[in-house]
Amino acid sequence: MIVTFAHHKGGTGKTTSCLNIAGFWHECGKRVLVIDCDPQANATSGLGIDPCSDRLSIYDVFMSYAGDYPDVGLADIIEETKSGIFLAPSSLDLVGVEPYLYGINNRAAILKDAIAELGDAYDCILIDTPPSMGQFVLNGLVAADQVVVTFDSGIFALKGAEALSAIMDDVETYVGEKVVADVAILTRWGSASATPVSDEGFGARLKQLFFGTPDSGDKDVETKRLTAFENDVKKSFKMVYTVPFDTNVQKAQVDGLPLSQFAPECEAARVYREIAEKLNSQ
Repeated sequence: MIVTFAHHKGGTGKTTSCLNIAGFWHECGKRVLVIDCDPQANATSGLGIDPCSDRLSIYDVFMSYAGDYPDVGLADIIEETKSGIFLAPSSLDLVGVEPYLYGINNRAAILKDAIAELGDAYDCILIDTPPSMGQFVLNGLVAADQVVVTFDSGIFALKGAEALSAIMDDVETYVGEKVVADVAILTRWGSASATPVSDEGFGARLKQLFFGTPDSGDKDVETKRLTAFENDVKKSFKMVYTVPFDTNVQKAQVDGLPLSQFAPECEAARVYREIAEKLNSQ
């Protein structure tokens, strides 16, 4: 199974969801590979690998398709992390690849072709994509058997999903590959309501603009907003999961481990375990 995590907006929990589902699949005894296609390399550092090192990375794989460049396949860059999850790391160099790709006719299928060369070496492959509408997202979508869309509770997240939907339509129109996204993960759910806002100043004016005049019912207003948001997402996705705000998530990433190994009984881990089990059963 190949699962791609995508959203046009940044900060929606793509990397967090990717790493933690990978962690629970690994705990089930599966041989799991994470492919980091984001120049920010958060999945790479989240698995304890320094993205600033001089090791080969996904940059080299894409560049090997772009002309006079050494032939580098995914198998040449993959390494086992301390979690036991295998990683095809990224680096900041990846930002320089995209202009070269526009000269390649079948550029949307580069990653799919590279994965095919791995054969049956891995039971599960998870692809972390950048918050953009560029070639790395397109490659992730074309390569995927399943697309998972992540959301935070911000007001712009749904608009980002609309942009992603347009990309998926383009994939089917121009590439001939049908992309289906029927799983949504709402991350850090409830964190906004837990953050106090001053009654004075710019923050209060912003809150008033989006959520109405502050009063004793602020918490109820925020709860209603999140419920409405969740209901909107459920109109477009067959499966919707809400992952609660949990400080263990960031701590685990700093430690270079998924929640399945860092804090397997925490609230966020409980939901990611459920998602992993559901995806595995499909």
